[in-house]
Amino acid sequence: MGLGTVAESGAKRAGTTDSAEGSGTRFHWFRYLALLTLGLAILTLIRSFGEHLSPPQELGPAFASNHKSTHQVDVVFHVTATLSMVIMLSYILGKLARLFRQPPVIGEILGGILLGPSVLGAISPTAMHFFLPGADQDPLGKVTSAMQMISQLGIILYMFLMGLELNAAQLRGKLSSAIAISHSSIAVQFIIGGLLALWIYPLVSYQQVSFTSFALFMGVAMSITALPVLARILFDRDLHKSPVGVLALACAATDDFTAWSLLAIVIGVAKSEIGGGFWVGALSILYAICMFTLVRPWIVKASKRIDSEESSLPAVAIYGTFAMLFFSSFITEAIGIHAVFGAFLFGVLIPHDGRIAQELNSKLRDPVLVLLLPAFFAFTGMRTQIGLLDSPSDWFLCIVICTIATVGKFGTACLVSRFVGNTWRDSLALGTLMNTRGLMEIIVLNIGLELGVISPKLFAMMVIMAIVTTMMTGPILSLLLPPPKPELST
Repeated sequence: MGLGTVAESGAKRAGTTDSAEGSGTRFHWFRYLALLTLGLAILTLIRSFGEHLSPPQELGPAFASNHKSTHQVDVVFHVTATLSMVIMLSYILGKLARLFRQPPVIGEILGGILLGPSVLGAISPTAMHFFLPGADQDPLGKVTSAMQMISQLGIILYMFLMGLELNAAQLRGKLSSAIAISHSSIAVQFIIGGLLALWIYPLVSYQQVSFTSFALFMGVAMSITALPVLARILFDRDLHKSPVGVLALACAATDDFTAWSLLAIVIGVAKSEIGGGFWVGALSILYAICMFTLVRPWIVKASKRIDSEESSLPAVAIYGTFAMLFFSSFITEAIGIHAVFGAFLFGVLIPHDGRIAQELNSKLRDPVLVLLLPAFFAFTGMRTQIGLLDSPSDWFLCIVICTIATVGKFGTACLVSRFVGNTWRDSLALGTLMNTRGLMEIIVLNIGLELGVISPKLFAMMVIMAIVTTMMTGPILSLLLPPPKPELST
């Protein structure tokens, strides 16, 4: 199917015909490859300049190892107190976010920030340390480690659920347009991220972080679209089955799959530099191929056999699914990429409309969304130190990051969408949706912070960018695609 496949209204306006489908296909393969080649050349040029830059900072305290101590702390006491507060805040702020036509994830992220040094820590450090003790109370970081493990478990299970819900059938008929739109926006954002890195690398990075790792990570962080948040927005507005909604879902799925694959390579580069990074990428691709060619057929066969039975889901299916889920996460972590890749990949392998996927989805959704995912947001908020932006130049840089991220993602997706035949209104709506970053951006930023690729100051700036770009989506979408007015009864 060519790139001219779009909504019928867009095709008529653009004058798309059957004969134009061929020219669209030629654009897809030749101009698309030319774009990627040009982008790679520009990134290579940026790297040649950037490697000569030198940040003034050594690694900060966020990445320094904890000193040894025999001080005891009641981990269960602090963790249970934190989780109880997090759950209540997530519910209250999620409801408030809905009143302002914002996705609940906005309230949950803000709830974590409220508990961290940016708000509660500024008002009462003692109260903040009650939930997450400081180094003097918990020198070994036991509470921090416990919260981190709970949050990581939440992200692993959440990404597994996202894999279960991914419906490949939605991509059919839209794949060519989705690839053109998403990959064009990714290519442009990588170039923008690289150019931005030339400016900010000497300002907010560390001497131990190579420019290549920093620039590549900025490119990935700028490229992310939050598929789960985007899908929730479309569903709440009853747009998930509309032509622009289906295309947006296809673009976001393609975008996230590509961006997460690139992130795997970036993680390898950050850990092992260029050569090791490509080995990590190669092993990741090999693992994915093995999973799809060897494991998926067996899973599909087992799922069909279970679907044909009228009895309840056998225990071996549940135990086996969880064992394989964490084994897949273990493999991707061992390869050198994050465990969430293995969880998401394994979720994709399970037929989304089978009994296994449906029952696990229904049983896991509440514990993950109510308990584990808010714990992740709390841990993120407690590491987000907005107070580090303590000068006009820092806030100016934050505004620039938000502006560049928005213009690059929104503008590219909108223009390419119009080029392949969509109407201007649908293209503007698609660009707005693709600019939604939300949860997926937060996950990527946490990975970068844990690896030491980005500093706490840049982490805070990027978290603000993720919140701002997500909050923009609802109001702009309401202007472009207002809900239909109810018909008056006669």
